[in-house]
Amino acid sequence: MKLVILDRDGVINVDSVQFIKSPDEWKPIPGSLEAIARLNQAGYTVVVATNQSGIGRGLFDMATLNTINAKMHKALAQVGGRIEAIFYCPDTAESASDYRKPAPGMFLDIGERFAMPLEGVPAVGDSLRDLQAAAAVRARPLLVLTGKGQKTLESGGLPEGTQVYPDLAAVAEALVA
Repeated sequence: MKLVILDRDGVINVDSVQFIKSPDEWKPIPGSLEAIARLNQAGYTVVVATNQSGIGRGLFDMATLNTINAKMHKALAQVGGRIEAIFYCPDTAESASDYRKPAPGMFLDIGERFAMPLEGVPAVGDSLRDLQAAAAVRARPLLVLTGKGQKTLESGGLPEGTQVYPDLAAVAEALVA
């Protein structure tokens, strides 16, 4: 199986420092949905691993997260794309959760769920914590410059071997080539 792990906010959809708290606030980054469809067509199973501390902060609830995710699934279906599973962590940064990125808990769950080692699996993110979680399980960290990506690149300290792409469409192009 070919697997790719994506962060959500800043990779698939436009991010916000105020969090994505409603379906109306969820807006795909141009080309991202088509990139997922392209990965699917090339035989990739696409999964999402996303910190959603807005739940832990009381900014939105599980029903709202499910509605946001349903909007994403519907938008993907309209372009022939599919996300196989969404793994999320509702904990805040202060919780010291083993599941919240940069901790590898979500990634370990993905490996168990799909019964495969994650070594070398492309993991796309826009923040250092996304890349650190990938590196912790020996996945291949890929930084996109959308969302917080440009700031992440400028801050430095990226895990060894991190590859940098302008956006998810460029990642899909490279993986499919």
